[in-house]
Amino acid sequence: MRPESLYPLFRPVTALSGVGPRLGTLVTRVAGPNLVDLLWTLPHGLIDWRQVSTINTAEPGARVMLELTIGEHQPPRVPSQPYRIRANDQTSFIDLTFFRPKKDYLDKTFPTGATLRVGGRIEIYNDRPQMAHPEKVMTMADAANSSGIDVIYPLTEGLPPKVMAKAAHGAVAQAPQLPEWQNAAWLARNRWPAWHEALHSVHFPQSMAEIDPATPARQRLAYDELLASQLALAIVRGRMRALPGRTVPPAPQLRQQALAALPFTLTPAQEAALQELDTAMASGGRMLRLLQGDVGSGKTAVAFLAMTGLWALGAQTALMAPTEVLARQHAANLKIWADRAGIRMALLTGREKGEPREAILHALSTGAIQLLVGTHALISEDVAFKDLGLVIIDEQHRFGVHQRLALGAKAVRPPHVIVMTATPIPRSLALAHFGDMEMTRITGKPPGREPVETKALSLARIEDVIAAVARVVSRGERVFWVCPLVEENEAIDAAAVEMRHAALAQRFPGQVGLLHGRLKPAEKDRAIAAFKSGDIAILVATTVIEVGVDVPAATLMVIEHAERFGLAQLHQLRGRVGRGSAPSACILLYQAPLGETARARIHCLRQTDDGFQIAEEDLRLRGPGELLGQRQSGMEVFRMARLEAHSTLLSAAYDDARLIMATDPELRSARGQALRILLYLFQRDEAVRTLRAG
Repeated sequence: MRPESLYPLFRPVTALSGVGPRLGTLVTRVAGPNLVDLLWTLPHGLIDWRQVSTINTAEPGARVMLELTIGEHQPPRVPSQPYRIRANDQTSFIDLTFFRPKKDYLDKTFPTGATLRVGGRIEIYNDRPQMAHPEKVMTMADAANSSGIDVIYPLTEGLPPKVMAKAAHGAVAQAPQLPEWQNAAWLARNRWPAWHEALHSVHFPQSMAEIDPATPARQRLAYDELLASQLALAIVRGRMRALPGRTVPPAPQLRQQALAALPFTLTPAQEAALQELDTAMASGGRMLRLLQGDVGSGKTAVAFLAMTGLWALGAQTALMAPTEVLARQHAANLKIWADRAGIRMALLTGREKGEPREAILHALSTGAIQLLVGTHALISEDVAFKDLGLVIIDEQHRFGVHQRLALGAKAVRPPHVIVMTATPIPRSLALAHFGDMEMTRITGKPPGREPVETKALSLARIEDVIAAVARVVSRGERVFWVCPLVEENEAIDAAAVEMRHAALAQRFPGQVGLLHGRLKPAEKDRAIAAFKSGDIAILVATTVIEVGVDVPAATLMVIEHAERFGLAQLHQLRGRVGRGSAPSACILLYQAPLGETARARIHCLRQTDDGFQIAEEDLRLRGPGELLGQRQSGMEVFRMARLEAHSTLLSAAYDDARLIMATDPELRSARGQALRILLYLFQRDEAVRTLRAG
């Protein structure tokens, strides 16, 4: 169904001259399997050979182009010595040096008496200039026809730079002329080139300035990709909205029971979020909503109350969490509330086996269980609901989209969906990765939550920190101590979590527990239970405690090697304390000297506890891939667009896509037909199939 004009771009990379099966595997590893993938693999640098230097003016260490007359070849007397070729220009002599060379290659490439352009780095050896393994060799005829610029592409082991550049440029040569899919006024306003011209510009830069994401050509191509993404999401979302949803009327009596089960009163922000969910589920359409809230903002309580209307209809709810620690934390809280409200709840993880598991599955299939909390185990084949009405996914970015769909597929009719995240997400990332959803934000924190005092100390002051830990423990309060590694790694100068646990256990005998991802589930449970009960006062852990471990008595968070953590992650970890009424603190232990980015991170964390403000700064400092774990299954990876550089373009693409769907939902106009080509170009075939399916 792909347009014929795009056929050349969807041929394998091995269709290019000079790219056989072996090199094709390497090119595919860097770019992708098809020519179109090479279009989206952009150069990250260039070497300008246009300026010809002389030997006597070239600085040692500099990369230069020389015009040389080739002189005597001096093969090595013993294999361990290099092969040298004497050469000169009008100012001096130089040795071209090769280790383990092929003599026939050197004879052919550097014939005695020839004048050649030779480029590479100048070194001084035994007081004589030399160039080891020249990077660029051209005859004078080749030099006359060359642009003088080598474009630097991403590489992998075994892939020569020349081959990768030739492959990318070969793909650009195959790019057809395509109809313009952008609005003419928008193009003129931004002074953007046509698609084909922009593509040529980014792959044949004439200076480093032309590689910058802010250039008109790069912005044009980034906007094409963002528009394809947002338009595809808009088409799918429109289709989802068109599907009839279950109308969920209010259930005042059950809602009151559920409210009474909570040990606190809702904040205005929580009430507003709940109202949005109620309205969406009562509308007759299908709800697909992202529920965002900072650490401790009360998302779980809002989601619990949103379930009441479905329970009144006899429908079931499933809540899926990415880790067993988090699933059990949710289950512990929800069980108390559900019991008080008269709702039957169960927990299902990979640990439930045999008769207990069978009992849960039977009760679920008969409708006796109204709320099921679990991990990936919820999407196992043998898990069957009687009537699944609401799916809640916690920390969606840790799952793939297909897992969300797999859980929803267990419903008799399309369920309502709530995706919860405690990772504050900048608007640009939310549009990019959750653009098929409406968004509800819970701002602020529940009453009684005190701000967490944040301090930054050098690791050289670790004894002062241990003294502070002793004071906290003496008051009967608890301490988290977070380390970045699970085991010692010689390549990284860090205290591993086991080593820190052993050191602290010597100072505080019988009071220190250990928690990391490699422990058996039962060992994790014992560590968390002991910490909550107070049997141990200090929990040394990895970031496994980033979400889900809720211990109100914990008042001190120590983060060792804080410079290694991302800003949003540091904020998440800090959110593990300050959940009770006692004053709390977070100590960021760093290895001096701090780099510029790490310093900016720590400064930001000390200035604010607003998760959304922190997330925007984290996006600026690190980019989207690090922030959301973008490489994980289900997260879209942009090739031309960089969200930290093109966030304003993403907002414009979002608005453009909505306008297109409002004025030309079937993409039948001239621009609509061109937009279909754009969707195919960026492999959004699913969106086009959705259009065709009506």
